[in-house]
Amino acid sequence: MPGYPLLNKLEKHYIPFYASLCRLLLVFTTWWQPVEQSSPIELTQSNNFKIHDMKQLFSFLITSLFLTCISNSVIAQNPREAEIRRLENLERESALKADSAVLFDKIWSPNMLINTPANEVGTVEGSKAKLRSGNLDYLSFERNIEKITFNDNVAIVMGGETIKPKAHQANAGKTVSRRFTNVWLYKNNRWSMIARQATIIKVE
Repeated sequence: MPGYPLLNKLEKHYIPFYASLCRLLLVFTTWWQPVEQSSPIELTQSNNFKIHDMKQLFSFLITSLFLTCISNSVIAQNPREAEIRRLENLERESALKADSAVLFDKIWSPNMLINTPANEVGTVEGSKAKLRSGNLDYLSFERNIEKITFNDNVAIVMGGETIKPKAHQANAGKTVSRRFTNVWLYKNNRWSMIARQATIIKVE
């Protein structure tokens, strides 16, 4: 909008939705001016201009909403976040299926550390041993990602998990709720999990 460089900058770079709302308020304020006592001819001309302004106002509103939807869609399609979500789901499904080939070769880093639900610090080798012996078997495994943040080539994922252990695991057959944090590192053109924490908060 000419004469409002700050709004132009906000709409282009930072908060298009709120900038658009500000623009809409400015247009509406300009349009909604009290009409002084005028002759019938002047009132007719004024009303014609008001109708024209109203059309412009609605056109601007529709355009603003359209641009806001596009902006939100672009933000939602962050390719790095989409890839991390894909890998998180792959890791969950592989753990549920005890798919060691995927977990060992495509997901877990050789240097991964785990703050385990047993309140012990473990290594990836320990997790591999538990997987092979059936100590990581699940009847069900659900993961709800609440937040993903990036710091250069590191991704941090936080949320909640609901599992049903089976076989001779602790809490076998019960529903276990826990909070988790997974840390991913992008290196050599691929993401790998370098750290994990899972803390039990409820057993039913």
